[in-house]
Amino acid sequence: MAIADSSIQEQATARNQGIDLLRGLSIMLVILNHIGLRIPLTHSALAAVLPHRLLIDLSYNGYESVFVFFVISGFLIAGNSLRRWGALQHINLKVFYTRRFARIVPCLVLLVGVLSVLDLLGFQDYLIKHANQSLWRTIVAALGLHLNWYEGRTGYLPGNWDVLWSLSIEEVFYIGFPLVCLMIRRTWVLVPLLAMLTLSLPATHAALQGNEIWQEKAYLPGMTAIAAGVLGALFVRHAETPRRSFAVLLCGAGAIGLAAVLLAGDILWAVLRDGYMLLLTFSVLCLMVGLYWREHTGWRRALPGFGWLRSFGRLSYEIYLTHMFVVYAAVRLFRDLGDDPQSGYLWYIPVIALCWLLGWLVARFISMPLDHRLRTVLLTPST
Repeated sequence: MAIADSSIQEQATARNQGIDLLRGLSIMLVILNHIGLRIPLTHSALAAVLPHRLLIDLSYNGYESVFVFFVISGFLIAGNSLRRWGALQHINLKVFYTRRFARIVPCLVLLVGVLSVLDLLGFQDYLIKHANQSLWRTIVAALGLHLNWYEGRTGYLPGNWDVLWSLSIEEVFYIGFPLVCLMIRRTWVLVPLLAMLTLSLPATHAALQGNEIWQEKAYLPGMTAIAAGVLGALFVRHAETPRRSFAVLLCGAGAIGLAAVLLAGDILWAVLRDGYMLLLTFSVLCLMVGLYWREHTGWRRALPGFGWLRSFGRLSYEIYLTHMFVVYAAVRLFRDLGDDPQSGYLWYIPVIALCWLLGWLVARFISMPLDHRLRTVLLTPST
């Protein structure tokens, strides 16, 4: 087991330079979104020197960025499973679930515990205030992977709780995913099902109109993006590796589509409506496949000057779960010091740096050691 894991990890590391960069961009946009909602860039001195559209795009692409994470997650989980077992129908349930448990649960339980204490102590930014919500029911929703459904029925939770909506979607998908693979046992049957699920995104998103929260956080739209990532992993597994020029072309097409969604989302929405999110999903999928082929053909040199952003990508899970602690503390301090909107932009870099530092500390001293320990205890050498 140790030798196999080492080999897989080395292969994954060699191919993840571009993926880490994409994850870093996504988590950066999530952080900017959550700061921008509270300290708007459009009210700062930057509004006098930078286009209003650019400031809007920097501040309000958090939802789209989570969908980028969904596609990446599907690609990586399915790709790692294919490398480890050769085919998805050969997935070892014990190993698969143990690895997901070891990676996800320690940080999740710690976060839920800290937030529960802060709520009981009455800290305003962490207090569950809705009359139809309660702490114990929120804990059950968070640990039971249906916090998105709970918010859809009862309203938004405080920001630190709210980020768990995407985890509910992702982990429910991965509870069912290996079971479906083992039951179907035929790739030629699984692929059309995944394709239909992916293509259903506009319809499933449109069908949820009337409940803004549920439309944003329902299971099915998010799962379509994860399914797209799984399709991408299956495609690169079975397709012949093309020339490097084609891989670069695919990266370029995906990057252009992603940039269009992030920088001209309102225009695309007016034209495509609910198909807008499908364009995002396919753009990220093209970029993922292109990045895989680009590095698989031997071009593994990382883009210079972006090591800091790749480090955000490697810590994206820990940063995602903890960044709201930094955001809330910064916003409190900002308001206590005079709440001057003109100087609001000065807070962004320190907040972003502290989000990385907190994520690194959690990864270094909590999630990584516990991940290793749980795998050592729960998995025998024979698995």
